[in-house]
Amino acid sequence: MKKVLTIMLVALIALTTVFAQGASEAPAKQGSVYWLNFKPESDSVLQEVAKAYKAETGVDVKVVTAASGTYQETLTAEMDKSNPPTLFVVGNQGAVKSWGDFCLDLRGTAIEAELSTDAYNLYDDNGKLCSIGYTYECFGIIVNKALLAKAGYSIDQIKDFASLKAIAEDIHARSKTLGFDAFTSSGMDGSSSWRFSGHLANVALFYESRDAGGWTATPATISGKYLPNFKNIWDLYINNSAYAPNSLATGGYDAEAEFGKGQAVFYQNGNWEFDALTGKYGMNPADLAMIPFYAGVPGEEKAGLNCGTEGCWAINAEAAQEDIDATMDFMVWMVTSETGTKLLAQTFGAIPYKKAAPSNNVFLDQANEYNKNGCYVMTWAFNYTPAVDDWRAGVVSAMNQYDNAPSDATWKGVETAFVQGWANHYAKNNQ
Repeated sequence: MKKVLTIMLVALIALTTVFAQGASEAPAKQGSVYWLNFKPESDSVLQEVAKAYKAETGVDVKVVTAASGTYQETLTAEMDKSNPPTLFVVGNQGAVKSWGDFCLDLRGTAIEAELSTDAYNLYDDNGKLCSIGYTYECFGIIVNKALLAKAGYSIDQIKDFASLKAIAEDIHARSKTLGFDAFTSSGMDGSSSWRFSGHLANVALFYESRDAGGWTATPATISGKYLPNFKNIWDLYINNSAYAPNSLATGGYDAEAEFGKGQAVFYQNGNWEFDALTGKYGMNPADLAMIPFYAGVPGEEKAGLNCGTEGCWAINAEAAQEDIDATMDFMVWMVTSETGTKLLAQTFGAIPYKKAAPSNNVFLDQANEYNKNGCYVMTWAFNYTPAVDDWRAGVVSAMNQYDNAPSDATWKGVETAFVQGWANHYAKNNQ
């Protein structure tokens, strides 16, 4: 009897231990994800993303899309609710100032480790990584590789300003024989001047910003140190085209059509031109490439394209830990899994992550290739322009005077419009 009781007691103790261990090792509560999206055009695809992730992992993902132009007020309203977004957008330094306290520090996290570049990261004044880019656009000089080959060159031969200049000048000199010129028109009317007073100006502004460690707010003044480089590339455009420089002010040209119809090898614009060039004009995507703004800056052979975004992810630091963990896992899945990367490529085109899926837009794929090859991104420093429309108008006016009568004296006017114009508009806006 004693033996029986002893055996029963041992069994009872063992059973109690098993139950106790089971209770202490209960699975952690599964979190969920709430993504407040600010791109209405991506809503349908992101709903597919959420369903795919749920199917693979069982984790709930809710995607809510703010109406166009209402993101900040929607975010404010949603953050005040009992179940606020766990994933939201903090896309510029102004948003960092407004929402930085709510942002989880992403330094050293699994999602940061998947980035192919840190060019789109946003930090607060204390160095906290508040948000990271998940998509971007790019611009540079679009190249018709088929025409370039007809002229006897390959894109691999263009590595810096010197090589670009030599090739462009040779093509222009032989344009009548070749049947096409080097550059499309550089019209300075309102439909085209933004390409130069805005995007091309980034040559001068980006490098000055980089020298300063990267602008995080509009500086009160700029030095114009890289305006000679801006002049290099502008002179190349206007002197190696079928259109006389003194005709550019009135504009009326259609550079897209010129390029699409095979009238020029080089065309400054961005990834958004891909659909028109391949659709409207029937260009072969394999014949298209985009190169950086080579302007004679030392080390520019390692330059990439001009890339920028306001699409930057932030994780809500005030969410429950299980929801933070679930959101991080979801983000990593989106940028590493075959399903996630394909869906993001479908709606965003380019994502700055190591395992990004190819998009159908060759310009965005090339931007990723520059990143992966260790080239520096020419970030959008022109976004810091004070009183942007007024500043650009002054630059356009000065450039028109230069184009009409190129000289050192008229170029001084361009320098004044850049440097003094910047200081004047900043002072006026910050009284």
